[in-house]
Amino acid sequence: MDVLPPPLPRPPGWGDPIAEMLELAGARCVLTRGFTFAGHWALAFPAPGRLKIHVVVEGVTWLVIEEIGKPILLEAGEAVVFAGDHRYVLASDPDLAPVEALPLLKATTEPFHHTGAPGVRDAVALGGHIELEAAGKDLLLGALPPVMHMRASTAEASATCWLLHQAFHEMRADRSGASFAADHLAQLLFVQVLRTYLTEAHTAPSGLLRALADAQIAPALTLMHGDPSRAWSLAELARASAMSRTSFADRFRTVAGVPPVTYLYNWRMRLARHSLWRDDTPVAALASSLGYVSESAFSSAFKRSTGMAPRHYRHAIRASGVRGHPGDHSGAVL
Repeated sequence: MDVLPPPLPRPPGWGDPIAEMLELAGARCVLTRGFTFAGHWALAFPAPGRLKIHVVVEGVTWLVIEEIGKPILLEAGEAVVFAGDHRYVLASDPDLAPVEALPLLKATTEPFHHTGAPGVRDAVALGGHIELEAAGKDLLLGALPPVMHMRASTAEASATCWLLHQAFHEMRADRSGASFAADHLAQLLFVQVLRTYLTEAHTAPSGLLRALADAQIAPALTLMHGDPSRAWSLAELARASAMSRTSFADRFRTVAGVPPVTYLYNWRMRLARHSLWRDDTPVAALASSLGYVSESAFSSAFKRSTGMAPRHYRHAIRASGVRGHPGDHSGAVL
């Protein structure tokens, strides 16, 4: 049997499932353009092909996403994150015929685009997207609904309003560090949207976010994420959740989509892929940190998950220059 080194210390913040999910997905919220509007207007955008974020700083706007429900009214202080699979329209009135937005936006490099009478401003909005790394994008995309609408009436609204106004001023500012500040404010905005969604995720599809929103299952998830190297027993996890083993196993599968042991295995494989891509941790040390009794046992588990041995995976992903392994589907149910 291989003799493994002691486990590596975990980075600060690991053990918080949301922080881990964002890190593993390589999620980065980017506010790319500001909008000011006046009068009657409607702008149509093609399907962006990635997660979009739209926030309203002042006034109101309507969001119409083709093939997804009714028009959404967005008031000042509200944000929406939505999948980029469909064409969408921003408008002062959802019944107006829209003008194609891209030709207008490409005609200028200014950070803010104005629609309507000059010198008048009825509404202000910021638009952007969520960048994701290929290796972990399915983790986040699989957990989110088609649309997340954070309303001004939520508990996070006051903090969100402050972030929106700060981001607006930074994007308009011509001062040192403005783009850096705007980037970090955008990250906080996305976290606020996720926090709000967690309070409503009990109706979401099975997966990580629904499990975190479940008061009975969340304690067990906290244990597994806090120490993924431990061979958690069903009895320990059920006890943490104050449930019988049978009730816990049934509920966990319902809200998380997989049994606890499968969930822990999938999470370990995600941590392994992230480490193999991001750092030079020896495979033996990585195996130990994830609870495997030998490097060979870890290598077998990793190959079963990804179809590649750990060292081969590390070499292939770095040589490819892409942020992920296109053939890797491990843990997609999380």
